[in-house]
Amino acid sequence: MCGIAGIVSLSAAAAPPSRDALMRMAGALTHRGPDERGLYRDRRAGLAHARLSVVDLSSGQQPLADAGDTTWIVFNGEIFNYVELREKLVALGHRFRTRSDTEVVIHAYREWGEAAFERMNGQWAIAIWDSVAGRLVLSRDRFGICPLHYCEHAGRLYFASEVKAIFAADTGISRAFDPVGLDQTFTLWTIVPPQSVFQGIKELRPGHVRIHENGKVRERAFWKPSYPETSGPSHGEFTGSLNDAVDEVRSALEAATALRIVSADVPVGCYLSGGLDSSLVATLGRRFAGERFQTFSLRFADAEYDETRFQRLVASATGSEHHEVVVSRNDIAEIFPEVIYHTERPILRTAPAPLFLLSRLVREHGIKVVLTGEGADEMFAGYDLFREGKVRRFWGRQPASTRRPRLLERLYPYLTRSPMHQQAMARQFFGRNIQSHDAPGFAHDTRWHTTGAIKRLFSADMRAETGQRDAVSELLGRLPVEFSRWGSLAQDQYIEIETLMSGYLLSSQGDRMLMAHSIEGRFPFLDDELVKLANSLPAAYKLAVLDEKHVLKRVAQPIVPPEIVARKKQPYRAPNGLCFVADDAPAYVQEALSETALRAANVFDPKSVTRLLDKCRARTGDGDLSNSDNMALVGVLSTQLLHQQFIANCPGGARTGALSVDIDREHREEVLA
Repeated sequence: MCGIAGIVSLSAAAAPPSRDALMRMAGALTHRGPDERGLYRDRRAGLAHARLSVVDLSSGQQPLADAGDTTWIVFNGEIFNYVELREKLVALGHRFRTRSDTEVVIHAYREWGEAAFERMNGQWAIAIWDSVAGRLVLSRDRFGICPLHYCEHAGRLYFASEVKAIFAADTGISRAFDPVGLDQTFTLWTIVPPQSVFQGIKELRPGHVRIHENGKVRERAFWKPSYPETSGPSHGEFTGSLNDAVDEVRSALEAATALRIVSADVPVGCYLSGGLDSSLVATLGRRFAGERFQTFSLRFADAEYDETRFQRLVASATGSEHHEVVVSRNDIAEIFPEVIYHTERPILRTAPAPLFLLSRLVREHGIKVVLTGEGADEMFAGYDLFREGKVRRFWGRQPASTRRPRLLERLYPYLTRSPMHQQAMARQFFGRNIQSHDAPGFAHDTRWHTTGAIKRLFSADMRAETGQRDAVSELLGRLPVEFSRWGSLAQDQYIEIETLMSGYLLSSQGDRMLMAHSIEGRFPFLDDELVKLANSLPAAYKLAVLDEKHVLKRVAQPIVPPEIVARKKQPYRAPNGLCFVADDAPAYVQEALSETALRAANVFDPKSVTRLLDKCRARTGDGDLSNSDNMALVGVLSTQLLHQQFIANCPGGARTGALSVDIDREHREEVLA
């Protein structure tokens, strides 16, 4: 992974992009690419690159040009099938100067145009500049693993891996919150691209390509999730038995894991949570990594969140060289401002903070690349949300039943306020809108309703800005036409992928925490071939009655310790609001939530926030806060920190040092003109 950035003049008459601006952009992304930096500049465009050297360490420097020296690329990510693509391109007459996947991308684009992205199996954010045609091509991988933001300002298009690099380029770019982005965040838990939380800043949608040429812009999707249809002939549906599915999933997962190890020219480690997904990846990773394989785990001082026993069990079974970091509430509170600096968006959970510390541990042990189990829950129906949706729909078909809602007691067993322990409240909570059990978004509406309640804390001005909007209706209004023809589980999976996975899991918990310490994450469960297979499976293979990830458990049985396979699902969680209301909480908390700071940001009502703080402080001896209060406190604090860091104090971006690539053609072209 790396950091990419650039500036393109939207008309030929505009002044050339500033070299100093490009250098500041690269400097703002140094944490993403500490190994090398490069720059290309001509009369119309400038490209900047900060490199984390993972593939072709000796000759993979960027920006990189095609053989004609007219088309230039900056590329963040990895193309895991680049060897196969290179062989096809060589057969078509292409000649290569490096062993890098970057050069394969630019040749693939020259050969197949936009269709090249459909052939790629990987994770990427790509910018290609055709200096002859005056064409800029931006592309982002299918799930948005790699971030890519853009902004039009004063006749120029700015783009970068992170917003801070765009702000560093030009102090004239507006720095203000976008009410639409905040409304989405405090309803859906996340923004949904192209929306961002900053005015004027957009995020390229996952699976899309965007082209700027001759003053015109067009954008299209080259990939969208798809599932078998429930009526009529369904193309691509898996027709084999469950045993066949187990064999094919095992084979695809083995291939995906091996590919993510052999395609790196540096050692690859693995995150190990103690759950099924990371245990499978660690077990397979150990098989393909060779003699030395390092695994990394989070431990928690709070026993409620700690999974040490299971992590050590898998580490022992695989024979990995295992490392741990213990995280306390104080640790989370201390590093939270740094976490928000890297997320570049408000968050409603502290869960990214321990992952920030975990990636730091990885870096300290000299590893640049880690495998993770992310994506398995979305692809194979692992979340309690999918089970919850199935139970609520079953209940909704007979709402007067007293037996059907008893199934709620099988959900969320790890929570203090689980449906088993608070049955009456659970029936009231999960029975909301039960009559709409066939409506799109039904499985998610309890989450959205709970999250949306936080907006009661908005200031009068923010309520006026967002009062006429409905983030849920807008989301559901953009669903694909085939959505209604999918089964209910597929519908739930699609919405989860489009919202929380892309906008939060792979961003705030994923790329941003990894790259804060220059670590590249690789995700075998998001391999293109494995995803196609998972999406084609019958729903019962993934969610068998209420047994989540059924086919994946069958895959794991011969190779993962039985205690892991038999474990009840326990999602990754971390201590939340209580981190910030203890007597020894860091001073920044009080400052960020002061009346002065709240009025300056003008997102939240100071009196409402004070009442929330008083309520939370009064509960410090009770063990935990309610789910709603936890989200509200973390959401308010993270928004206030974001305002301090990106709006009240504009991020700069130190000019980067020596360049490994420095192509500056602005003067030469001016003379020729």
